[in-house]
Amino acid sequence: MAPVIDDIRDLPQRLPASCRPMPLPTRVLMCPPQYFDVIDVKNPHMAGHVGRVDRPAADRQWQGVRATFEHCAVGVELIEPLEGCEDMVFCANQTFVGLDPAGRPVCVLSNMKHASRQREVPAFKRWFRSAGYRIERLTEDVRFEGGGDAIWHPGHGLIWGGYGRRSEPAAYERLSEIFDAPVIRLRLLSERFYHLDTCFCPLDERTVLVNPRSLEPRGLELIRAVFERVIESPPEEADCGLACNATAIGGRRVLIQSGNPRTLARLRACGYEVHEVDTSEFLKSGGSVYCMKLALF
Repeated sequence: MAPVIDDIRDLPQRLPASCRPMPLPTRVLMCPPQYFDVIDVKNPHMAGHVGRVDRPAADRQWQGVRATFEHCAVGVELIEPLEGCEDMVFCANQTFVGLDPAGRPVCVLSNMKHASRQREVPAFKRWFRSAGYRIERLTEDVRFEGGGDAIWHPGHGLIWGGYGRRSEPAAYERLSEIFDAPVIRLRLLSERFYHLDTCFCPLDERTVLVNPRSLEPRGLELIRAVFERVIESPPEEADCGLACNATAIGGRRVLIQSGNPRTLARLRACGYEVHEVDTSEFLKSGGSVYCMKLALF
């Protein structure tokens, strides 16, 4: 059985090189923001923004993100939005997808914390079943919020798993079993960084962008042991600009919220082609580029 790792003392040698190879995704799934809104406060970013979403602006921004993906040669597939599911646009959360050791696509359904978001999951189940994915799910008593907290290491069958806010540690034992892949668990410290994808963004197999203040020291120790290069986002940009909720494409390009100049400078200094996009309407709900898409295998 593949290990679930919480401490550097348990870290196998040669990770991630010893893990099976995984292709880098070339397609993403997105959900149009037809019903996007902030109607309650599920995380601190939403405070003060209830009823204050500019929907025409949100649609323009969503179209801009989609166009940027397509400009970067990423195929965009769509799932139909459901009325009454105001957060469905954040389609990283309802499932976690990947390939099993035989290269077959698998979709693991989420057990979402909030009832309003639980209604989104059946639509994603139907979409992935029709796309030929094997559907798996955890027991109902284990909370898990999909690709918001579970993130593949680029190019390798290694999963990074966040817990402590929306997902529970027990989810990763089952995830490791389903994909026969090791999992490194990272405990999240701050309610402002409620999913792992808000503070941890692998850019390529050697490099990661992080907000170190949102992760406990032993988690940072694991990150530094596995990644050769750790780029830290300044606290104010990681928080207000959700700079770490970026998305890497092919290990070379990075899509990121505009207005994070110090993070952008650090990415460019490391040789990345950076594409700034405006997701300011979605920041009102605590999400940016990474939350707005799900990478497809």
